Amino acid sequence: MPQYLIERNIPGAGNLSPADLKAISQKSCGVLNSMGPQIQWVQSYVTGDQIHCIYRAPNEEMVREHARQGGFPADRVSEIKTVIDPTTAE
Repeated sequence: MPQYLIERNIPGAGNLSPADLKAISQKSCGVLNSMGPQIQWVQSYVTGDQIHCIYRAPNEEMVREHARQGGFPADRVSEIKTVIDPTTAE
């Protein structure tokens, strides 16, 4: 299944409390449960003013629909074509 990198611009994201992050995560999971098993949240990275998320989904439209239903920004959605890491150099 294709994977997507979602860039969410959220000013002050890096200062969100554990309770805030829990609430955001619960909202996301609730939307995912209602959308069915075709879309999956893999993980997210929180930086100063952004949250970068990795999702598996059949298409970009489903990723954007998740964002719409959850009230989350999806400022940029990019399909991940290949993953590389240090072992790629071997």
